[in-house]
Amino acid sequence: MPVALGLGLPQMKQYDIGRDVAVVARAAEAVGYESLWVFERVLFPEPATQGLYGVPGLAWPEHYRSVADPLITLTLAAAATERPRLGTSVLVAPLHVPFQLARSLASLDVASGGRLIAGLGTGWSLDEYAAASVAPFAERGAVLDELLDVCAAVWGPDPVSYKGRLTTIAPSEVGPKPARPIPVYLPANSPRAMRRLVDRADGWMPVAMGAPELSRQWQLVRDVAAERGRERPVGVCARANVRYSATPVPGSDRKPFHGDVAQIVEDLLAHAATGIPEIVVDLQSTPRDASELVDVATEVYETARAAGV
Repeated sequence: MPVALGLGLPQMKQYDIGRDVAVVARAAEAVGYESLWVFERVLFPEPATQGLYGVPGLAWPEHYRSVADPLITLTLAAAATERPRLGTSVLVAPLHVPFQLARSLASLDVASGGRLIAGLGTGWSLDEYAAASVAPFAERGAVLDELLDVCAAVWGPDPVSYKGRLTTIAPSEVGPKPARPIPVYLPANSPRAMRRLVDRADGWMPVAMGAPELSRQWQLVRDVAAERGRERPVGVCARANVRYSATPVPGSDRKPFHGDVAQIVEDLLAHAATGIPEIVVDLQSTPRDASELVDVATEVYETARAAGV
């Protein structure tokens, strides 16, 4: 079967969010994209306490300077479309109050007719944690665990009741309930995160950094799932952060998903061969405006399908 293709929605500084999210979402739906996605960055520190991804000296990219709120962006896309699934890749869980986020996700699922996918992670930015987190950075895994518990409670039958370290819910009626069970996807960047993924999530959300490494990691997820006795399959949606260029990039300098449309599709073919069922193509960082983003996204989708992706 063809790989499902998703598209990252416009959230960055060059876009008019109130106008462009709906424009891009409708165009993506019309051309055939099966899903639409958002990501989360809440600030751009100057100077940063740490490098990108926590790597010393690695500069934050310029397109992180202004990123629209992911849930507002996804709500605009939900109102503009009927078919594509709507996903977060990812929300940084500890930057949100668990009870409030669980209710927001349930409401968005209802509003979209049951199309939401909740991709959740723990993030890496100490500056974002200092500004917005509900607990210290060292406790990020525990916060994610509690959020998963709270979501299960809030999305489940009434009366809802929960007692955790951050959250206390007296027996209550809490609504609206999701239109159907919301799939939860998690990254897996450590042995503990891998166990959490296998034991508690519906799917895995890796970054597509190269087909051989993605294939290796995907096999590891399946091995851990077998070891822990998981019976239902693990869903997968890989995120490809694309740096589009109108001209080819020399081979010795080229990174995965960096280059013109032909090179992007070549990488999609290689990643599809790993058996991953869905890939999110986030093209938004390099186009100048929504019109260019739509043109490139359309060309990528049509060329990929013609090539057998």
